[in-house]
Amino acid sequence: MDSAEWKTWAEGASSGLGAGMAIIPYVLLQHYRKLKLSDQEMLLLIHLISFKQVEQKDFPSLEELQEVMGASSQAIAQCLQKLLKAGLISIDEELDELRNIQYERYNLSGLYEKLGRCLAAEEKNRSSQLSPPKPQESLDQDEGHNLFIVIEKEFGRPLSPMECETISGWMDQDRYPDELIRMALKEAVFAGKVHFRYIDRILLEWSRNRVKTVDDAKAYTQKFRSGGRA
Repeated sequence: MDSAEWKTWAEGASSGLGAGMAIIPYVLLQHYRKLKLSDQEMLLLIHLISFKQVEQKDFPSLEELQEVMGASSQAIAQCLQKLLKAGLISIDEELDELRNIQYERYNLSGLYEKLGRCLAAEEKNRSSQLSPPKPQESLDQDEGHNLFIVIEKEFGRPLSPMECETISGWMDQDRYPDELIRMALKEAVFAGKVHFRYIDRILLEWSRNRVKTVDDAKAYTQKFRSGGRA
């Protein structure tokens, strides 16, 4: 492709992107096989996400899905039935009180919950490979020691795939110790700001101030509070 052809292609691609972009969780692309999804079912999920994000359509018709997927309406209906049966999607009924109209929408929270569980199990397996064998009583308490599950319980809801990726990034990329992340979570709960952005700010501030252990964090927090700052 010469420079003129490249310029023509780039201009066409740029104008096409102006129509909108859909954000597909990378963890879905990584783990859809573990959820026993076929390529066609995976493509259907991508289009459901895209319709919602780009066109604000929570319940695209079979005809609309057929047009973008190039599959028969029967094949798409079978895929939808399998996703519903597996609990990856559900159909919610909503009522527009202003117009007194009842409508339906696809709910993908089941998919995100299962993907979060995949990440949690993956992290658990990785930790078990790095750690020596535990006694049986420790294994029985393992759920309470899994960082993903601990944070999920504090939030009172399943974690989204993006949130699970954030936790993995703290451990794998930022190299924050498990105990330090738990300490930051406790600080967020103490402050009444239980959200990921606040926890990340705490960890970043500690990193900038060379806080590397729980004892360092306790000393820094005590100094911070005694200084009269919120």
